[in-house]
Amino acid sequence: MDFDNVMSYTLRVGVIISIALIILGFILLAQDPTALQRLASRHSTFNTSRVSPIQVLQGLNRFDGVDYILFGLIILIATPVIRVILGLAGFIAERNKLYIVITFIVLLDLLIAIFIIPLVYK
Repeated sequence: MDFDNVMSYTLRVGVIISIALIILGFILLAQDPTALQRLASRHSTFNTSRVSPIQVLQGLNRFDGVDYILFGLIILIATPVIRVILGLAGFIAERNKLYIVITFIVLLDLLIAIFIIPLVYK
């Protein structure tokens, strides 16, 4: 399998896993008739900026529908980041210095947007 196929396969698998987890989360939410009403209410206290990835993983063990949806979204966000990392590895293998620098800047930008900016604007 060549490198382009690996990257394409990674994107497809990431999106499929994400969709499956989000659908499973909605199915689990449907089991509790008041859950959607509590989440969709204008007075809902649910705030995703206060939910850590560790809490999401713990919620998977409890079969919490919201945590399955959030985990699916985490995977959906991580999928293009993984694609950029794979691209960086490919450019390193090719020793293409220009694209190594460009891809590293893109990766750094993504990581700052995901991890640093939310801490600043909390």
